Amino acid sequence: MKFRSKASVSAVLAATALLATPLSVASARDGSPGVRAEGRFLPPSPYFPPDAVTYDVTKVPVGAHITVVERTGARGTGIELAVSGLLPNRVYGAHVHTKPCGRVPEEAGPHYQHVKDPHQPSTDPAYANAANEIWLDFISDARGRGVAESAHDWRFRRGEARSVVIHDHGTMTDPGEAGTAGARLACLAVPFV
Repeated sequence: MKFRSKASVSAVLAATALLATPLSVASARDGSPGVRAEGRFLPPSPYFPPDAVTYDVTKVPVGAHITVVERTGARGTGIELAVSGLLPNRVYGAHVHTKPCGRVPEEAGPHYQHVKDPHQPSTDPAYANAANEIWLDFISDARGRGVAESAHDWRFRRGEARSVVIHDHGTMTDPGEAGTAGARLACLAVPFV
């Protein structure tokens, strides 16, 4: 299992400082525009999905909070994730997906891949890897907070990256299971650029 975690107090405080307004433009470190989305998880609605939806209220409780910031520039894309209100001391997987959140977890589509695997669902490590996808796995701290980041020298294809999905466990890397991280527990709609 491969995942990255940044659970230091300073990182959590810095991520918490990002929690101000939903779906607003954030400025990147190099001055380039980016996207910021946040929400409090709610169960799916029969009429329309909330921006932040939990499909498993035991593992991602109603009211838990998520913020995702995309920073873009000449050098590529950086994604930051911050969560609070989750179960403590637990490994979660998280990835950028191709479609917006829906009433059921599968509606978020597959993982976004910079170079698309012609065979879907993708479990080939040549395509399903942290360099070709956005992996944001994290370990929640004793208070249920977690942060993760991922940086790439490429940009999203417009309209093809639409959400971040939180999964049941860290992302696997072995052939035949690469990129898998268990059940889809929750989803945040993000209008990546």
